[in-house]
Amino acid sequence: MARGGGFPGGRPGMGGMGGINQQQLMRQMQKLQQDMMQKQEELAARTVEATAGGGAVTAVASGAKRITEIKIDPDALNPEDADMVQDMVVAAVNAALEKAEEMFDSEMGKLTGGALPRGLF
Repeated sequence: MARGGGFPGGRPGMGGMGGINQQQLMRQMQKLQQDMMQKQEELAARTVEATAGGGAVTAVASGAKRITEIKIDPDALNPEDADMVQDMVVAAVNAALEKAEEMFDSEMGKLTGGALPRGLF
């Protein structure tokens, strides 16, 4: 093992990090963490919406991946069509949540340079 307790080529006292300043790395990670928390708060205030049934049902989701609103066109509320309306609600909700996930991942990817895997947050 090289002098300094690190890997060959590492600087003494650097734990073999090849010249990487551990304090600087820690500050960068803390800043990234703060930036990510701020972005999560910003995203929670943003919304996306998706429709189903040609606009008969609309679901609105927040960037926090929560459904905040469901809109149903009164013309779609025929009691004979209840099963169809339920299916449209499920489809709109799933589509809205997918859009919220995409928005969230896209914004977080901007902070991390795409270095973290999708769905990590």
